Amino acid sequence: MTISRRRLAAALLAAPVTAGRVLAPPAAQARIVVFDPTNYAQNVLQAARALQTINNQISSLQNEAQMLIGQAKTLASLPYSTLATLQSQVDRTRELLGQAQALAYDVASIQAAFTTNYGQVSLSASDTDLTVRADARWTMAMAGFQDALKLQAGVVEGLGASRDQLTSLVSVSQGAVGGLQAAQAGNQLLAVQSQLLADLIALSAAQGRAQALEAANQAAARADAKARFAKFMGASEQ
Repeated sequence: MTISRRRLAAALLAAPVTAGRVLAPPAAQARIVVFDPTNYAQNVLQAARALQTINNQISSLQNEAQMLIGQAKTLASLPYSTLATLQSQVDRTRELLGQAQALAYDVASIQAAFTTNYGQVSLSASDTDLTVRADARWTMAMAGFQDALKLQAGVVEGLGASRDQLTSLVSVSQGAVGGLQAAQAGNQLLAVQSQLLADLIALSAAQGRAQALEAANQAAARADAKARFAKFMGASEQ
């Protein structure tokens, strides 16, 4: 009888524990998580691939932006221009050439002058006519030398401005940020050189003109002297 009571008590004490284990609440069962390594690895791989794709797109956009910046620099216009100064210098040289005294720089006027004052003199020309011819030639010769000296002075005065332009253009070309700026700087350098060459050509033409007038004057003076001598000999024979 004593043993039976003890067994019964043990059974009663054990019953709640067993019931607690068997009759677990539904909430406790819902918190149980099953870890799937394969699925996790696939998710990580997909996330890594997506991140790599985004990084590639960002790099592509950065490269395109750099390319556009480079193109913008290449097409950037040169911020320095010598056009106004060059035009001023060319106009100055043309003005000096246009101020030619006594004999202009055109074929028609030169031809007329040579026909009147440098051509073959007639034996019937009077001493007064010969004197007028000689004075006209002397005036043109002196005017030619004066024109050459004025043009020479104008060219020398323009050398300072040309030097400043060359210095500025070389400095700008060295700091050019693109092909267009470098090309424009090179074109302007060529323009300055062309302007200097044009000045030298004009100066050479003016000097050559003065020398030609002097040589023509001397030749015409000899012709006049021969005419005077012929007239003198004719008068002596009579």
